[in-house]
Amino acid sequence: MSAAWGGVDPRLGLGGRRRGSECKQSGFGDKARPSGARAIKRCRRLLGVDDLDRHIINELRLNGRATYAELGRTVGLSASAVHERVGKLESGGVITGYHATVDPSSIGLGVTALVGIQPSDNAEDNEVAIKLGELVEVESCWAVAGDEAFVVKVRVPTVDELERTLGRLRRIDGVARTRTTVVLSTRFEGRPNTETGE
Repeated sequence: MSAAWGGVDPRLGLGGRRRGSECKQSGFGDKARPSGARAIKRCRRLLGVDDLDRHIINELRLNGRATYAELGRTVGLSASAVHERVGKLESGGVITGYHATVDPSSIGLGVTALVGIQPSDNAEDNEVAIKLGELVEVESCWAVAGDEAFVVKVRVPTVDELERTLGRLRRIDGVARTRTTVVLSTRFEGRPNTETGE
């Protein structure tokens, strides 16, 4: 299990809510935004995330099933103090949830591809994104800069199924063309970024 950025832990039943871009809402306004380590530090201050919170988040991203007692021993706090901090991170929208990390090939999804989506000139990006999300083979979708408007990650059982999926992608109203990169092997994926920005 691993923790994800941004909602609530279903094990706790806490009613956390998403807050969108906290840094944007919390005072950058139209001013030039700081970059690099300064931006990370300022954003963290605005979110109320300190170094202990960051340490807890890192541990949860490595092992989302860690108990509060185990986390406390690692970060040097009591279990109750960790519980309180995790609850605040969840209700504040920093931690969005917990999920199981699964080997795709073990459940029959042995082919992974990254597909660039170039829309037609009159396409509405939001409408295209909604249609992309309706395809169960599309696991992730990113809006990107460049010739393509989106890059999607597709997981399917076979190359033949990938070909059929690409056909379905190209038939989406507003998609002009696609560019596909087939993944040969995964060296690492979903690795927690433990950089503190200090």
